[in-house]
Amino acid sequence: MRETQAKNGCQVQKYKMLIDTDPGVDDAMAILMAHERAEVIGLSVAAGNVGLEHTLANALKLVEVIDTQTPVYAGCATPLVHASEDAADVHGSDGFGDTAYTPSTRSAESEHAALAILRASHEYAGSLVLVALAPLTNLALALKLDPDLPLRVARLVVMGGAVTGQGNYGTVPAEFNVGFDPEAAHVVFSAWPQFTLVDWEATMRHGLDFARFEAMLARGDARAKFYDSITAKTRAWSRGRGRPKLLIADALAMAVALEPDIVTRAEDHHVGVELDGKLTRGATVVDWQDRNARPANARIVLEVDQSRFEALLAAAVGAG
Repeated sequence: MRETQAKNGCQVQKYKMLIDTDPGVDDAMAILMAHERAEVIGLSVAAGNVGLEHTLANALKLVEVIDTQTPVYAGCATPLVHASEDAADVHGSDGFGDTAYTPSTRSAESEHAALAILRASHEYAGSLVLVALAPLTNLALALKLDPDLPLRVARLVVMGGAVTGQGNYGTVPAEFNVGFDPEAAHVVFSAWPQFTLVDWEATMRHGLDFARFEAMLARGDARAKFYDSITAKTRAWSRGRGRPKLLIADALAMAVALEPDIVTRAEDHHVGVELDGKLTRGATVVDWQDRNARPANARIVLEVDQSRFEALLAAAVGAG
């Protein structure tokens, strides 16, 4: 599943990884983390945190900041069925804190993101780690084109859902990624036999102390300076709403993808998606008691090793 390379005298294992993403400042940290520890074979990009024009530009800027040749693929600009509101109030209208960064000179590949996912699944059949940090539109489209996709993917890690209904988007129980495109999440959760789910509630349990996080950025390299600038608005937004800690959901999911043994508590259950209801659309519904005898499709991450999580963050910005 992964290769090894020498780093500081040790062997560091590197996954073949494809990241489906909608950058977004939390996606940005996850992508920095992945390039530090994995062989990232591509970024497939969807609309979500902001529109596709911005998420694509942000992905291209990130690979430039990292100084890598990772290919970037444009995907779906809208949810499968219904229009949804983005998260520009949190991430900035451009998704990167309205910093007016100099755009990358790089260009996206001509291949659609859903087709890139399918091609990669053939090229790296049995060894590909797929990390879904965005609304699941691209992945759902890929599944509809080829229902055998899960058979070729070694591991799928999804950032999404709120497993006891403490969401952060739209209807009362919905989390953003699932709530933005519930139909896509339904397609993926129904078709994928077993995936790892890192939800919003786990993110809340693994927040980061603001002062310690900002001190970490101050110790880092050019990646840290860039990340500091694009997250200033989000950090101010979080503090302004009285959040005691900084929450970086996609980074937590990436930590689980990179180091599966970072998980200290998890449970396997069946998870579905509510598609109807004014109060419940987009909810992730967990059969906690396994009463309906449906096979568990999700390994739900409940706790991780916080110190290891924060070490991965520090390494990603040169502050390890």
